[in-house]
Amino acid sequence: MTNNAYLINDARVWIKRMNRPDEVLRIILDLHSTDAALCYLLYTAYEKAPEYFGRILFDLQGYWIYDGDILTIAEQEQVAKFIMNYVEAV
Repeated sequence: MTNNAYLINDARVWIKRMNRPDEVLRIILDLHSTDAALCYLLYTAYEKAPEYFGRILFDLQGYWIYDGDILTIAEQEQVAKFIMNYVEAV
């Protein structure tokens, strides 16, 4: 991958939604996926029964694709940028 700072632990990201209230999503690395070099599952963060928002997959070159139908392109980009620029706290 071109960037070594990809998310490896569960994290939460706040996304600005266009026509809906803003949302906090929980991002979980999918260790069982064989569809891509890295795959992340997206859920609502603070609900008893989290809503599944789809998944985002990264290939070896760092390109990503969203597999879902809830997030707009701008919202997908927010999630992808968060994952690509994530830095673990030391």
